[in-house]
Amino acid sequence: MPKKLPLTLACGDYEIVRPLIDGTVEVDGVDLTILTDMDSATRHWRFLRDGEFDVAEVSGSSYLAARDNDWPFRAVPVFLHRRFRLGFMFINTAKGIAKPADLIGRKVGVKTLMTTAVLWMRGILQYEYGVPLKSIEWFAELEDDVEVSLPKDLKLTRLSNEKSVETMLAHGELDAVLHSDLIKPFLAKDARVARLFPSYKDEEIAYYKKTGIFPIMHVMGLRQSLVEQHPWVAVNLYKAFNEAKAIAMKRMQNPRVVPLAWYREAWEEQETILGPDPWEYGLTENNRNNLDTLIGYSHEQGLIKKKPTLEQLFLKVSQGHKRGTEFRI
Repeated sequence: MPKKLPLTLACGDYEIVRPLIDGTVEVDGVDLTILTDMDSATRHWRFLRDGEFDVAEVSGSSYLAARDNDWPFRAVPVFLHRRFRLGFMFINTAKGIAKPADLIGRKVGVKTLMTTAVLWMRGILQYEYGVPLKSIEWFAELEDDVEVSLPKDLKLTRLSNEKSVETMLAHGELDAVLHSDLIKPFLAKDARVARLFPSYKDEEIAYYKKTGIFPIMHVMGLRQSLVEQHPWVAVNLYKAFNEAKAIAMKRMQNPRVVPLAWYREAWEEQETILGPDPWEYGLTENNRNNLDTLIGYSHEQGLIKKKPTLEQLFLKVSQGHKRGTEFRI
């Protein structure tokens, strides 16, 4: 049998990568071992800090910081995880917070300042709701994936190991929390905790209609040594991820696939608002706007020292004009 390059990929267990996981789609020339049994924060740390994987889905903001510090990583424009974020801002219900401006002067907790979800939320609060970054006293629970020198006038407290921002919010030690996931007190229906935006979906739709941004959370990172030794891998990975997504999206159109009563209606609503492929890969016009905004927020918030171009951040994945299977005669 032909010899293939053995590679390890760490990513989330998503429907849009299912065809890669189950072997329906293969990466040409690659024998891929796929690891999905870890949370995002662990995967990002193990990839960036310890270099444990050849390829990994990685936090967009952490990748920006890694490249800003000349760490040996590259990326292809594959974005497995996107999410609107206004539904992930939580408040203590006893603190009299009724609107975003009420966060000014408050104590707000985050897991890390570098978490991409938190970066988006801080930028959106500042530019869409008039809540400046430095008007808030920040409390961070974990180390950032990449050590950076933050602005000296940023009010930031690093919490001790026994502290949890979720518990501190419920107990009233924090006024609000920005989080990448739905937090446990909220899921437990703790009356002390609520969303900042009760009608968050309406706010997110309005944000998309204004900006055209469906926020990108993660990019697909590669070890730099892999790219240097096997430059063809980037294009072949990109092709395989696109093929897997196309198969998954076609399958997911069937309302029998998901056990939700109004699933098809939700699918049609998404298509009406976000278009036929809101998960598109590549440096398309929409994705450029998305990524340029993320870079701008990261630079303004002190997580990166310089603003790179997208061509500096992402490897070329083109096979040449009108080349590839779809153009064969």
